[in-house]
Amino acid sequence: MFRRPVLQVFHQFVRRESEIASSLVLERSLNRVQLLGRVGQDPVMRQVEGKNPVTIFSLATNEMWRSGESEVYQMDLGDVSQKTTWHRISVFRPGLRDVAYQYVKKGSRIYVEGKVDYGEYTDKNNVRRQATTIIAVNCC
Repeated sequence: MFRRPVLQVFHQFVRRESEIASSLVLERSLNRVQLLGRVGQDPVMRQVEGKNPVTIFSLATNEMWRSGESEVYQMDLGDVSQKTTWHRISVFRPGLRDVAYQYVKKGSRIYVEGKVDYGEYTDKNNVRRQATTIIAVNCC
């Protein structure tokens, strides 16, 4: 008889306490990328005054699918479509940066782990542009 109202009050109390606690505690989140593809250009090492050097290169990943009615695998490939996506990879970590610069070459097939970074920069014509970069934490 008293069980239901007591549980409702308890749930309301717990819900209220968890709302208060979640506003005080920083939540954890995840920003992780895993890419396997081919390098589009030889890496370039850049350094801006007062900042650490960075190795930059592009990586192409391909997505393939077959259009048509039959989804069953056949030896005849039929109409295969492909989409290539280019990623800008930046390597800041000192040891990894040097290895990437020295050993990664155009056409190499490599695996990159990192995080997505969205930023802005001003180009030569003084126009603000947006850039998406993968900050590598492991590669090659």
